[in-house]
Amino acid sequence: MSSKQSAPKNARTSGPAGTRRQAAAAPAPAPAGPRPARLTAAAALTGLEGLALAAAGIYLLVMGLLGKPNSPQQAEMGGLTVLALSALPLAAARGLWLRRRWSRGPAMITQIMALPVAWTLFNGGGVLIAAAVALAAVAVGTLVLLVNPTATEALGIGPRE
Repeated sequence: MSSKQSAPKNARTSGPAGTRRQAAAAPAPAPAGPRPARLTAAAALTGLEGLALAAAGIYLLVMGLLGKPNSPQQAEMGGLTVLALSALPLAAARGLWLRRRWSRGPAMITQIMALPVAWTLFNGGGVLIAAAVALAAVAVGTLVLLVNPTATEALGIGPRE
């Protein structure tokens, strides 16, 4: 038997390999400096969209349970689906607020998905036109904020020096 015993395969080592594993598991620190106003605004608008989706999902769910829809199962499933969909913009808003690099993609996807919804509302006519214009304005405005160089640099996405 040798005097050197090997460490178990799953044990952490104090050498360079162990340090790399520990560094990979730790979340990346937020970039230094204050959060740019553009990034704060993008996080707020994305969060408001998520809250609006959550409210719509809860409304559909409650109306499916307490109201008299043509198909209660369809109303309840629609409410649960919209409620689940609200998780994407809410998670993206939190990530933007905390200046997480990954959050820009989900936030942009949310805005791009909002544009066809706005178009559908616009074609619905009546009061829906105002909702469509508001949704499209928020989506385009948030996209502009997210592609702004100040916001991308704050998220650590800017050009490497």
